[in-house]
Amino acid sequence: METIDQVVIRFNPEQLNLLNICLAFLMFGVALDLRVDHFKELFRQPRRPLLGLVSQWILLPALTIGLIALFRPAPSMALGMVLIACCPGGNVSNYAVHLSGSNTALSIVMTTISTLAAVIVTPVYFAEAGTWLPETRQLASQIHVPLRDMILTILKLIVLPLILGMVLNARFPSFTARIEGAVKGLSMAIFLSFIAFALYGNWDNLVNYIHLVFLLVFVHNSLALIVGYQFGRLMKLSLADTRTISIETGIQNSGLALLLIFNFFDGLGGMAIMAAWWGIWHLVSAFSLAMFWRHRVPQPQVQPAS
Repeated sequence: METIDQVVIRFNPEQLNLLNICLAFLMFGVALDLRVDHFKELFRQPRRPLLGLVSQWILLPALTIGLIALFRPAPSMALGMVLIACCPGGNVSNYAVHLSGSNTALSIVMTTISTLAAVIVTPVYFAEAGTWLPETRQLASQIHVPLRDMILTILKLIVLPLILGMVLNARFPSFTARIEGAVKGLSMAIFLSFIAFALYGNWDNLVNYIHLVFLLVFVHNSLALIVGYQFGRLMKLSLADTRTISIETGIQNSGLALLLIFNFFDGLGGMAIMAAWWGIWHLVSAFSLAMFWRHRVPQPQVQPAS
């Protein structure tokens, strides 16, 4: 049997184009919830989203590098972990925060900022992290990832749909309200169906290598949620904000990770299997945690009398 570094996930150009369209449509659905007021919230109270971004952009990559050093996975799996940690949040995290009864506005602001910043943050973080890890340095040096092409891909498939969705929401709010539910339901159904068919087409690889990635994804995702939660408590944020930062730190845009893997890494097996299983598992963890917290809705904080 091939080593996981030698596995190439089967994916033809038509499937890749479909994945691109699915992700763009998913981002368009997220944007229908966004308004300029969400950005004003950042400037009025910048501490909460900034702390959230510290957790997502600094603590999560640091945790990822630590886990790679501890578990020493195959180089392609390590690169998959790094890429996931470098991706922004997505509408799965927004929905999970809303379902949990936490701070949806903060979640949307964080997702928006991290998604827009992904144009630079994701490729730059990934390129830098590849040089920090001896295990991945040799493999990363064999892979040519044009920074300009990656940035253009993120612009086309994330930034443009977000702008279109926000403009539609601002100019035609009544129409947006009518289509929003259908767009979100359809986009999620299309994406999940696509993942299911992709996994079915590569079932042998999944069966042969799932034992290598299951524990890593479980530990990586669980610790990311815990790190985000503990960081929020350490910074003395409200329980609702703490839960939001926990979900935003632990739930990453695995769809974007898969898209980048198939666009720029030729479906490299360890990376693709890590991202695909993360995409499945984070749905389980996000909704399980959201439903657990939903029945423990944080009470509004009462300010002490002066």
